[in-house]
Parts: sequence; structure tokens; C-alpha cells
Amino acid sequence: MQRHPKIVAIGGGTGLSVLLRGLKKYTKNITAIVTVADDGGGSGILREDLGMLPPGDIRSCLLSLANTEPIMEKLLQYRFTDGNLKDQSFGNLFIAAMNGICDSFETAIKEMNNVLAVTGKVLPMTLQDVRLRAILSNDKEVCGESNIPKYCIENKTYIKRISIEPETCIPTDEALVAIKEADIVILGPGSLYTSIIPNLLIKNISATIYDSKAKCIYISNIMTQPGETDTYTVLQHVESIIDHANRNVIDYVIANGEIIPDDILTKYYKKDGAKPVVPTQGEEEKLKTLGIKLIQGNFVDIKKSYIRHDAQKVSREILELLKNSFGLKGVNNA
Repeated sequence: MQRHPKIVAIGGGTGLSVLLRGLKKYTKNITAIVTVADDGGGSGILREDLGMLPPGDIRSCLLSLANTEPIMEKLLQYRFTDGNLKDQSFGNLFIAAMNGICDSFETAIKEMNNVLAVTGKVLPMTLQDVRLRAILSNDKEVCGESNIPKYCIENKTYIKRISIEPETCIPTDEALVAIKEADIVILGPGSLYTSIIPNLLIKNISATIYDSKAKCIYISNIMTQPGETDTYTVLQHVESIIDHANRNVIDYVIANGEIIPDDILTKYYKKDGAKPVVPTQGEEEKLKTLGIKLIQGNFVDIKKSYIRHDAQKVSREILELLKNSFGLKGVNNA
């Protein structure tokens, strides 16, 4: 383990879990630090009914790093189709049961790491009951991770600033230690205002990233996200992170430069107005003035008309950066 580079990946949602599947092929020293602000879907129901932290994003990351039989993954990803449990994930219920028999949610997730033989570990960012609040361009305040983008879309407004409630949330000790010891800290990919920035609002997180020896990489989304980043460029994503973190924590930005087929783009645009997030002319120079290096490449993976990051390509780019820039060894297949 000591020969493998230490990587901390911070975020939530589908983007982070996709990336983790790629990273685990190259290093065993992975710590995924996951947001717990989700209040929608099956996670939101369990959060309200059982008073527990939302398990959905944590479940996805656990499965991405798990070393189990395929049938176990299918079981934990299974969603009920009828009755009171309709649309609920069995994996969420598994975590809820572990939470019930363990002393705390933190202990439950540690046990899940063991049960699933996870490569590295998955940690909740905080153990406190976090809620998101957004101030919008129409000066309205909207609460709740699931409500914010929905309100923005319906009222044709946008997010000016995001905050958390309570204002002072304490991170887990393990999360802080992992960041301090990391070679690389990765932000994203994922929803800017509901998966990435909320983690940076937790007490001491952005300061710890800034003060650590680790280089910080932000992986920009491939497409804009309705209700969050409708017209954003790569630079605007970066500026929002810096603004909310109250410091420039980013050293590198990985952004897609690959041309996406028109038929796929048309489907995305017709569905929700999403457009590619591609660095505009002059953004590389602007990022340089911020001390940030832009890494642009072909990082798209399209399956069944869904656009995702190519986890293998992005992971190789990150590990090459570790090998070439920092001279770290053990940057081959894990």
C-alpha cells in the first residue's frame, strides 16, 4: 500500500463513482470523501423516516471500489419495482440496517467497507445533518439539495451562492487526515453546487486542501447541468469553487476537448438544454493567471446515448501527472 500514490477524491453522485472505478485499477490508496447533503429519492426517504444520513452517494462509491462477486453488486444496486419500497435501492436498505446495528453511521460505513472488500475506503464528509441553501438571482432563498435545481429550472433563475445549514459543520477526523497525507486531491466530476462545493463549505476542508502537500485537480463536467450551471464555461466552474472555498485550492483542471456527435448533443439539448463545457478561447491563459494548469483531452465515454467521463482515460491522465510531475512510483496497474 505504501508504494501506491495516495489519492483523495471528493464529491458525490454518478460522476465520482464512475471515476473511482477507473482509479482503483492504478492504486489501492484511494479515499473517497462523499457529500451527505442529498435529500431526494430513496436516500431522502430513509433520511426522513430513520433520521439517518443519506446513503445513496456513499452506496455508489462503495460499489465502485468494491471487490465482490457480480451478483453482490447486482443485489446492492437492485431497486424494488412495486409496493411501499418501489424505487428504493436494496443497497440503501443494507446501509440503513448496518446503521441500525452499529453504534454510529460512521461505524456502519466502516463495516460496509470491510463487507465489500473495498479498495481504499469511503468516508462521509461529515456526520452532521447537513442541508443546502441557495440564494438565487431573483433573490429568493431555496432549501434542499433536490429542490434547488428544480426551482431554478421552473423559474428560469440561477444560483448566486450556496451555503450549508448548520453553518459550522465538522468534518470526520479521517477525512482531514486523508487530505493531509494525500499526493493528489480530486474534486469531481459531479454537480458543482450540490456535490462538489458543499464539501468545501465543511469547516477546515478547503484550508486543509490548501495547506496540504497534495496537488488539487478539478475535473470539469462534460456538459452543463440544468438548474445549476446552464451557461457555465470551465472558467466559471473554477471561479465558483474558488469563491466558495475563499481561497484558490486548484492546481490543475482536467477538461474535455473531444467533439461529441451532433445526434447525442441534440438529445441532451432537447431534453434539458444541456451544452458541452469546453474551454473557450483565452480561458487557458486566464487559468494560468490563477496559477492553474489546464489539461485538455478526449475524455468522453458514450454508452446508450449517455455522456460520461471515460474513467480509464481520466485516471491515466491523473496517474501520469503523478508519475511525471511528482516522480511517484507505483503508478501502474494496482
